[in-house]
Amino acid sequence: MDAKSLRDLTIEELQEKHRQYKEELFNLRFQNAIGQLKNTSRIKDVKKTIARVLTVVHEKEQGLGIGGRR
Repeated sequence: MDAKSLRDLTIEELQEKHRQYKEELFNLRFQNAIGQLKNTSRIKDVKKTIARVLTVVHEKEQGLGIGGRR
């Protein structure tokens, strides 16, 4: 999910996305640990998406617009 589409969501929706991605990351790590995960690059993608979600949440909480400037 790209940052542009994340910025259209509300803080509550972003927090729900964060929870969903954290759960997915947990499941991917579990699958990797027991040797069932075929696409290990998905772990990296989910971690980056979590960072994007948290960045947009922080921007919205601080009242910052796109680009991070007031």
